[in-house]
Amino acid sequence: MLIGEVARRSGVSARMLRHYESLGLVRPSARSGSNYREYAAEDIRRVFHIESLRSLGLSLKEIGRALDEPGFTPSELVGDLIRQTRARIEAETELLTRLRRIDAADPDGWEEVLRAVALLRALGSPSADARQRAALSSAGEVPVPVEALVEAALSETETNVAGALRWALARSGEGGPDLLAAGLASPDPAVRERAVRTLAALPGGEATAHLRRALAHPDGAVRGHAALALGCQGVAEALPILLDMITDGGNDIDAADALGVLAGDTATADRIARGLLDRLADATTDAPGRGRLTQALASVPGPAATHALAELVHDEDRAVALTATYLLRLRDAD
Repeated sequence: MLIGEVARRSGVSARMLRHYESLGLVRPSARSGSNYREYAAEDIRRVFHIESLRSLGLSLKEIGRALDEPGFTPSELVGDLIRQTRARIEAETELLTRLRRIDAADPDGWEEVLRAVALLRALGSPSADARQRAALSSAGEVPVPVEALVEAALSETETNVAGALRWALARSGEGGPDLLAAGLASPDPAVRERAVRTLAALPGGEATAHLRRALAHPDGAVRGHAALALGCQGVAEALPILLDMITDGGNDIDAADALGVLAGDTATADRIARGLLDRLADATTDAPGRGRLTQALASVPGPAATHALAELVHDEDRAVALTATYLLRLRDAD
């Protein structure tokens, strides 16, 4: 079979077949009387083998080794190809993400494109100062897309930078709460905590709705941060979690402060006082927990809390009784 016919049947151009021949990858078995290349069936099979290996990403040099070295084993080479392909996919995915974010910024010209690129790169900088400056400047003429801010917030470990990112997200418009809520499902507890802390810093009913749902989250840290934020917003649904936090000793001081905010009207203040008393009377509450619950009554105004403290003055636990006595004196002084 002449080279033109081989090219038609194999889909490999005559020029590429000659290139394969020059590299020694495939050699025509014979020459015609007019000195034309003639390919045998075995030659054509080899051409198809070469094309198959090229489709896997092997170089022509690697293909020559694979076909000609009897002791060649493919496993190591295929493993290298897998690693190279994964790295290439990751790089291409990162590039695609960056392009989408630049497109979302809707730049008017190349200057704005370059500024957007600089901001996105700065958000991923190893320098905390650079990341913080990028977050604080993200609300400028070329805003950073909310997806990039959320990704940065969920991975940020520096307190000051995290605060700057929350500030930026609070001014970024729509989309942030939903993206952050998705972070609550992360298998990494640190990411879940960053997500709920950032949600707590965002204004608006959308963020509050996600925090309400987070009260039922299986992660106690997520529930606690959601309850603290909602308590400070006056959302009574947070009360049971706040009482748990005081009883168990998790952020109990902040939880008591949140109870004080919740107790903005007499009915709610009385409900909180009854809740604290119920926990104090629970036989499963240990001595430190009873002490924290007694101290939390100081944050609750109204007659129900005062009456509860008056009862606790006679408590069998001397530490509780002394604390209640002290808190009553402070109330009388006021």
